[in-house]
Amino acid sequence: MGFPATVLLLSIILSAAVSTGFALAGTGKVGICYGQLGDNLPTPTNSIELMKTLKVKQVKIYDANPAILTALKGSDIVVLVMVPNQLLVNISTNQSLSDDWIRSNVVPFYPSTKIQYVLVGNEILSSPDRQIHLSLVPSMFRIRKSLVKFGLRKIKVATPSFLDILESSYPPSNGTFRADISNQIIKPMLQFLNQTKSFFLIDVYPYFAWAADPVNIKLDYALLSAKNITVKDPGTGLTYTNLLDQMIDAVYFAMKRMGYPKIRIFIAETGWPNGGDVDQIGANIYNSATYNRNVVKKFTAKPAIGTPAMPGAVIPALVFALYNENLKPGQGSERHFGVLYPNGSSIYGLDFSGKTDDAEYGPLPAPTNNEVYKGKVWCVVRNGGKANRTEVGAAMAYACGQGNGTCDPIKPRGVCYRPDSFIRQASYAFSAYWAQFKKLGGSCYFNGLAEQTIKDPSYGLCKFPSVTF
Repeated sequence: MGFPATVLLLSIILSAAVSTGFALAGTGKVGICYGQLGDNLPTPTNSIELMKTLKVKQVKIYDANPAILTALKGSDIVVLVMVPNQLLVNISTNQSLSDDWIRSNVVPFYPSTKIQYVLVGNEILSSPDRQIHLSLVPSMFRIRKSLVKFGLRKIKVATPSFLDILESSYPPSNGTFRADISNQIIKPMLQFLNQTKSFFLIDVYPYFAWAADPVNIKLDYALLSAKNITVKDPGTGLTYTNLLDQMIDAVYFAMKRMGYPKIRIFIAETGWPNGGDVDQIGANIYNSATYNRNVVKKFTAKPAIGTPAMPGAVIPALVFALYNENLKPGQGSERHFGVLYPNGSSIYGLDFSGKTDDAEYGPLPAPTNNEVYKGKVWCVVRNGGKANRTEVGAAMAYACGQGNGTCDPIKPRGVCYRPDSFIRQASYAFSAYWAQFKKLGGSCYFNGLAEQTIKDPSYGLCKFPSVTF
């Protein structure tokens, strides 16, 4: 993830109602995305057991990790595996390489492990690299040919896309694919998906759209909790009661505009952060639990609810993510999308079968950041200095090496010089760097070694620079 806020929509809609002409695809399911960007996560075997306690029926992984696929053998959990982005350019022109990948990563596990989808890359069309854009559809064809070669025709081929593939998304009836990919990439992809009866996968995050405009987009509307908030599409007259439906239907109308309204949509990722940086509005446990519980209820409802443009559509979805992942780059929210802590304990109750009533979960902590934070923020070493000192030292050297006297106060005889407190000095360097370079794109991250705080770390005569929001 890493989402331009204006285009955050998606859903995993597998089909729709007979009344609208969509093929039915069975009962809706909500699964989980199993990311592995953490240095403190449970083993694959333990992770699969945790999924079972959550009543997860499908899981997406971001590779074809053999330990995970082995741990899934014999379970009834459906699996989506992924061909790494970096292989696509070569696979697109090399059938042997495609065959080798399927032979090594799918054949040894299927059908004991219920692999039902091979995803070709992840959010490829969000990359600035035109070469990889052009390699996407040819790679999908080659992977499909490899599956057929090995007698694996039942496995679907697809690719997840972020909603920046849309040039226009509001109102939903105006949904349109970007001009640079529409005819050359999206159209042949839709032809492929239609011919192979596969799915159009999209990653949709109402959180980021709301966080970018919390004045005009109401929080309850983004959380799927609105009671009396509606938005009417002037083009169709359809009435929307939540932001997620708007986003899904924008994709539906974009496909319809291309001549493929009946291809089923699949939400490859959706979720809400349970925490984040100080300046990230609404990233908290209460909102995360509310959103994800509502997603589960919506997509496991019987009969299926669908969306205003696709009433009755069966829409499977994947919640991002299983764990909070401490090694994910980007804003703090990126490391706080889990439904579980890395030790395997629940951040909040969630039953993926949709059979648990909200009242059974117990109380949630009240949200404290649903309004824009206004005040000073500092950047300090994460976890009180438990990080690797060598790595912190390298990050500190980087922060101090940008010039403009960033770290003069922590040099010998400087007012903040404390040779006996390495972590204090590193925290000063991080804060000074962030305060000086934030407007130029500098971040309080330093490869996961830093975090934001509203507690002033200054001491004695040493005053730490801060960023004011």
